[in-house]
Amino acid sequence: MALPRRFDRRPPDRDNTRINERIRVPEVRLIGADGEQVGIVETDKAMEMARDADLDLVEVAAGAKPPVARLLDYSKYKYEQEQKEKAARKHQTQVNVREIKLRPKIADNDYRTKRGHVERFLRQGDKVKVTIMFRGREQAHPQRGRDLLDRLVEDLGELAEVESAPLQEGRNMSMLVGPSKEALRQARADSPPDGTEDESASDTGAPATGEVAEDAPDEAAAG
Repeated sequence: MALPRRFDRRPPDRDNTRINERIRVPEVRLIGADGEQVGIVETDKAMEMARDADLDLVEVAAGAKPPVARLLDYSKYKYEQEQKEKAARKHQTQVNVREIKLRPKIADNDYRTKRGHVERFLRQGDKVKVTIMFRGREQAHPQRGRDLLDRLVEDLGELAEVESAPLQEGRNMSMLVGPSKEALRQARADSPPDGTEDESASDTGAPATGEVAEDAPDEAAAG
């Protein structure tokens, strides 16, 4: 013989939803289990109706006068809400911001390596902050940094869109590039199935959304 459900199922302390005995107003505007408008009833009567239907009395609009409450299975309702939120997060696009550092007099082979990193990040759908680091007398020739950034944008071609033009701040000059529609298309095509991890992305040390991270320890000193 199945045991009857326990009526007083209290939500966790962090859940501020008022259900069952937590509803202490004298009357509520009641919505039935099928969504029908029952009307204004005494809270004790609504509790009795919930108990008879093996359901919970859940306050759904505390600011109304009187508060609106509904008959439903609160545990099932919470589970369905959590599943909806989980599905919504799954479909959100996470955008990471990477950082690549260059020197004004970077060697061609190092430049090609750095450009390859930028291309890879863009194809993954990430944005890239490209920073030119000036040292000593190099600060007197900021045009060399701009020329290098212009060269990078030209070489990236249809993969990149400049989101923030070169801006010098102290010893550094930075530019932000984002993936073009073509790069985003490639990122979606290469994305792993749900529930699997993209190993090609994990080896880059991907930062959390909105953070800026250096690419690799040897890159800050390259050039």
